[in-house]
Amino acid sequence: MPVRDPGNGRRSTVTSVVLPVLGVTASVGLWWLAMIVFGIESYLAPTPPEVVAAFGRLPGYLLTNAGVTFLETVQGFAITTGIGLIVGGVLAGSRTLEQAFMPTLVALNAVPKLAFAPLLVVWMGFGQGPKVVMVVLLCFFPIVLSVATGLTRTPADLAELARSLCASRWQEFIRVRLPAALPQIFVGLKVAMPLAVIGALVGELSGATEGLGFVIQNAGADTATAFAAIVLLALMSVALFYALVVAERLLLPWVRETTG
Repeated sequence: MPVRDPGNGRRSTVTSVVLPVLGVTASVGLWWLAMIVFGIESYLAPTPPEVVAAFGRLPGYLLTNAGVTFLETVQGFAITTGIGLIVGGVLAGSRTLEQAFMPTLVALNAVPKLAFAPLLVVWMGFGQGPKVVMVVLLCFFPIVLSVATGLTRTPADLAELARSLCASRWQEFIRVRLPAALPQIFVGLKVAMPLAVIGALVGELSGATEGLGFVIQNAGADTATAFAAIVLLALMSVALFYALVVAERLLLPWVRETTG
């Protein structure tokens, strides 16, 4: 059995923290440099210090609206995950249903979701409902596709083993197919998570009384406040994405051990 070097683990942890920080610092530096080199006026795009100053002026306003967008994102994503697991499982379990409904799902996914945003406001008002539904619309297809793909890609030897042990279809699903599909399912979840943040923002831009989309829409010529809201959206997306990465590592520790 191979022995791990604790030093390698520590170096890997330090690297995983230092490199993203360096990347963000370089990106902010390039942004600031571009503002100076091209002489861009602050009313068109703010400098990083101006964005920080906007945070300092309106911390409560920005954080309160960020909380609204965060809640809409998480609610929509959780609903989509539940629906996606059910629909993906049904499609994976029936070749007939997959052939019948997959073209419809692909067609619906091709429809620009922005077209639904004004209609959702008309149907559901200006509350959180339209934003949550928009999150569901954007996240639905990648999650369903990843679930259906994962459940139909069970290694043949594992499926044969389950049948040789006289496992029922439910036991085979719970003990064999679902665990084998989880890596693929997490791929779909990680693809869908940034889309969830985008969906909440699109819903807010189409009609809202709170949320970061509302902040951006009402910032007007105050580009520093608008950019501060955009930065919060980016940080939210990164935090939620890496929360999924951590969950994947905790729930699927064998994946890193058995893959290259």
